[in-house]
Amino acid sequence: MDRSALYAVLDGYLAALAQRDAAAVRWADGALTSENNVMLAIGDGLWGTIEGIGSYALRFADPATNQVGYFGTVHEPIEESAFTLRLKLDDSGAVVEAEACVVRQSDSGIKFENPAYWTKPILEANATAPVDRAEMIRLSNGYFDTLQLNDGTIHTRFHPDCQRVENGVQTTNNPDFGKIVPVSALGCEEQFRMGNYRYDDEVRARRFPLVDEERGLVLAFGFIDHSGRLDTYQLTDGRTVKSPVRRPHSFYISELFKIDHGMICQIEANFITVPYRMPCPWDALA
Repeated sequence: MDRSALYAVLDGYLAALAQRDAAAVRWADGALTSENNVMLAIGDGLWGTIEGIGSYALRFADPATNQVGYFGTVHEPIEESAFTLRLKLDDSGAVVEAEACVVRQSDSGIKFENPAYWTKPILEANATAPVDRAEMIRLSNGYFDTLQLNDGTIHTRFHPDCQRVENGVQTTNNPDFGKIVPVSALGCEEQFRMGNYRYDDEVRARRFPLVDEERGLVLAFGFIDHSGRLDTYQLTDGRTVKSPVRRPHSFYISELFKIDHGMICQIEANFITVPYRMPCPWDALA
């Protein structure tokens, strides 16, 4: 299916979701759906509580695998939540897989105050110097290698102007958020070269199901595991700092990487707290 056909199915799915009408979606036989890493029956979860789709909308597509993705927000009775959606279609346009991440702050172990959702032009624009699909995945996976047991070693390439948005908040080069989370005042590569994320024990169950080669986007899913055992650790500048994570838990992550000129130029991520070492139901179906 081409991009316009994939977007048409996505738009129809979102319209049905906003109306709480799962029957309006054309589902393939045996279609599978998950929300926040749990398999659900079609029409369960967000379908029963949504009050509307937010104005923020970032769409991307992978015609080679009949998949389409979306970053936006959803309104429920208590709050507005960051929202990731991945749809996989069969050749007729029926939905085979629907994977959603809904970042309900009321459930979260981390509060992202005053989120400001926006679509970055760098994410929506076509890549100006694209690299091949395998290299895009390699660079994205290298980001996770850099994050895992972060010791200052860089396993990918960052554009000097790289920015990261997490759960609707810019967490790089953001001095205001840096007053709450000091590392957020630094740039992408600088954060990692300092070894700030040494407490991330493992980035596990990594998947890269959707690659938008035209726009240079890679959608990844996985988990960041924290054992909570680390008390203090040393940054690469010699300072000793205390770990902010002192309990076993994991993050279920949906992360979008913008790759251009062989570098990561922009990152957008939605993630939630889940039980420590929670397995991925999609892996069991692979």
